[in-house]
Amino acid sequence: MPLFGKKHDARVTAKYHIKDLLGKGAFSEVFRVQDRETSVQYAIKIIDKKALKGKEEALQNEIGVLRKVKHPNIVGLEEVFDDKTRLYLVMELVTGGELFDRIIAKGSYTEQDASALINQVLEGVDYLHSLAIVHRDLKPENLLYYSPADDSKIMISDFGLSKMGIEDSASLATACGTPGYVAPEVLRRKPYGKAVDCWSIGVIAYILLCGYPPFYHENDAELFQQIMRGDYEFDSPYWDNISDSAKDFIRHLMELDPKTRYTCRQAVDHPWISGGTALKRNIHATVSKQIQANWAKGKWKRAINAVAAVKRFEGLTADMEKESGAMP
Repeated sequence: MPLFGKKHDARVTAKYHIKDLLGKGAFSEVFRVQDRETSVQYAIKIIDKKALKGKEEALQNEIGVLRKVKHPNIVGLEEVFDDKTRLYLVMELVTGGELFDRIIAKGSYTEQDASALINQVLEGVDYLHSLAIVHRDLKPENLLYYSPADDSKIMISDFGLSKMGIEDSASLATACGTPGYVAPEVLRRKPYGKAVDCWSIGVIAYILLCGYPPFYHENDAELFQQIMRGDYEFDSPYWDNISDSAKDFIRHLMELDPKTRYTCRQAVDHPWISGGTALKRNIHATVSKQIQANWAKGKWKRAINAVAAVKRFEGLTADMEKESGAMP
C-alpha cells in the first residue's frame, strides 16, 4: 500500500517498478525499486510533506549535500521527484547491513581489517571536506556495507546534520551530533569546523579495535566532561594486543586541540593506514564479545535527533559553565 493509501506519483511509476518495502518511519517509507529501462535497482524514500512540517530546512540541506557529492564511499542520490504532498528520493541501494553486525558475523577480524575500513571512511570524508562539507554526525550506525560480499566497500550515509560552504577551520557554532562521538570544541560551544569529523573518526577507530567506546557515562553531563578533558585510556587487557601504531593513530585524531588534530589527509598518510603497521593478529573474539555486550544491548546506542541534541548539549554545557566558571 502506498504511503497513507495514496497512489504513487505517475512520473515515478512510469520510470520505476516499485517492489518490496524496505522500511518505514514516522513520515517516510523506503522501497526497493527497479529502473524499467536498465533493470538497475535503487532504494526510493517517499517522504510525506505534511508529516515533515518544521523539518523542511534540514531535509533540503541534506538533498543539497547529496546533489553535490559523488564518491564510491558515499551513498549516492540519483534523482528527486517532488509533488504537492510527497517528496521522492531515489538513492543508491545499499544491502550489506550495518558495520557492527558484519564484524560480529565474521570468523576472523584483524587490525588490518579495521585499518581498511577506516581508510575508506577517511577517503570519503576527505572528499567531503574538499567540497567544504562537514558531515557532523559520523558514527558506526551511519557506516553501511554496500553489499553482502566479503570484500564489500563501506558507504557513508545520513547527511541530515551536514553543513555546506565550510571553508574556514572554525566557522560553525550549532551544537549537534550524537553523544559519545561529538568533538570537545562543540561541547565547549566554541566555533568549529572540519576537524570535528576527524575526532569522530578517531572515536570510531577506537571502537573498531576494542568493541567499546572511549567515553561512556549514564549521566550526559559527566560524559561531556570526559570528552572535553579527552579522558580515555587504552585499557588492559583489551588493548594489550593492539599495536602502538594504532594507538598513535587514534591519539592524533582524538587530539583536544582541533588546530593540531590530524586532518583526513594526514590520517591517510599515517603508517597504520598506509604504512603496513596494522597487525594481522585475529582480534575477533575480544572485539565481537565487547560489541555484543555493550552495543547490541543498547547500553550506549542512544538515538538522538538534532533538536534534542542541540538542547541537551547547549543546556548542559551552559549549566556546567555556571557551576565552574567560563571554560578555557
